[in-house]
Order: sequence, then structure tokens, then C-alpha cells
Amino acid sequence: MLGIKEIKEILPHRYPFLLVDKIESLEPGVKAVGYKNVTMNEYFFQGHFPEEPVMPGVLIIEALAQTGAVALLSLEEFKGKIGYFTGIDKAKFRRKVVPGDTLRLEVEIIKRRGPVGIGKAVAYVEDKKAAEAELSFIIQ
Repeated sequence: MLGIKEIKEILPHRYPFLLVDKIESLEPGVKAVGYKNVTMNEYFFQGHFPEEPVMPGVLIIEALAQTGAVALLSLEEFKGKIGYFTGIDKAKFRRKVVPGDTLRLEVEIIKRRGPVGIGKAVAYVEDKKAAEAELSFIIQ
């Protein structure tokens, strides 16, 4: 398991944009499973929406991308590099994510050629899908 300290050694993201609290399992270059504890203290809840706080879908996708980036950037060949989006396909949002939820973030790299590839990403709250997408990336 990787905690915040270890995640910060792999990812360039920092507060308030680091959206992964821990990595439960990691198979470098292949798969990662991480978690984000969603609290009322998140900066985005101030405006999305004050009367009914909902985590923005784009930030759920970003949390998934960060989890996938841990899987890739933990490979020796990519240490110290950054993963960039090149595309988001087949994105679906299945349920609201609200304060008190814990997102389980699962990303499997399904295609890779050198520094370019695609990850299949699914976010769950409990055992229910909250969001899913195919994330295209390049590592530079």
C-alpha cells in the first residue's frame, strides 16, 4: 500500500489537486487501485453546489487519471515524468459522489506502445459504479 508520501514521490500533483489519498494495490505498468475520501472540506464544494454538494464529474475522471498515472509512473522508465491526457472516451457518470463517500479508483492499462496508451478506468462508491471512462495518455 502507498500513502500520500509515496504517492507524492510518483505524481507531480499537490494540494488542492492531488485527488488520490492512498493506493491499495499496484502492478506497475498494468493496474492500480486507489482511494479518495471525499469530505465536506474539499475546495470544490464551496461552489458545486453549496446547497447540494456534488463532486464534479471531471474531478472524478482526474482522480482516475492520477491513479492510472501511479501505475505508469512507477515504472523505472517513466520515473520523474508526467502523464498527460490525450483523450477521454466513453465517459459515463452513474451516480452522484457526495461528502462522506469513499471513491475506489480502479485503472487497468489496456493498451500501451512506448509512452502512449489507453487505460480502462472505473470509480466505485461502495460496490456501485460512480463513473467510468477510457483514458488516453502520453508520458513525457
